[in-house]
Amino acid sequence: MERPRPTGREISFGEDEIIVSKTDTRGVITYSNTVFQRVSGYTEEELQGKPHSIIRHPDMPRCVFRLLWDTVQSGHELFAYVLNLAKNGDGYWVFAHITPSFGPDGEIVGYHSNRRVPAQDALEKVRALYGKMLSEEKKHGDKESQIKAGEAVLAAVLSEARMSYGEFVFGLSRATRLESSIR
Repeated sequence: MERPRPTGREISFGEDEIIVSKTDTRGVITYSNTVFQRVSGYTEEELQGKPHSIIRHPDMPRCVFRLLWDTVQSGHELFAYVLNLAKNGDGYWVFAHITPSFGPDGEIVGYHSNRRVPAQDALEKVRALYGKMLSEEKKHGDKESQIKAGEAVLAAVLSEARMSYGEFVFGLSRATRLESSIR
């Protein structure tokens, strides 16, 4: 399936709605709810068995996905702001909560993600930070160098603000200390 070209338009979904998906340990979609299908524009059949990266927007910094995978593969949950790409090329922002799913023996058997509409004031800060990270990533040719460059930007912002990533995510709508760091 060919990846759509971004249109530059943004769509949203209801504040009372939750986008839900489940994947196996490789990130292959095993479940998608009707909200996910409607917002992404893909049918259940088009999503089932496909890598979750089918909705990856090219304006998302690579290092955010590295952070996500490193965190959930280590057995921890992660909250993150993510810009996704619908089948028609429209973008849609989510506030994602990704958790590992454990089997009876305690091993990770997959991942579960709930996504809600993000707060608009938080998105202003996220867009600025992600833009800075993406700009730095684009200065490098290979994927690993891009990720390291984006991680360095994020680490510098968090260090200056004296925050962990979790504090950053949950403090975004009220964190004025970050504004000067992101610019």
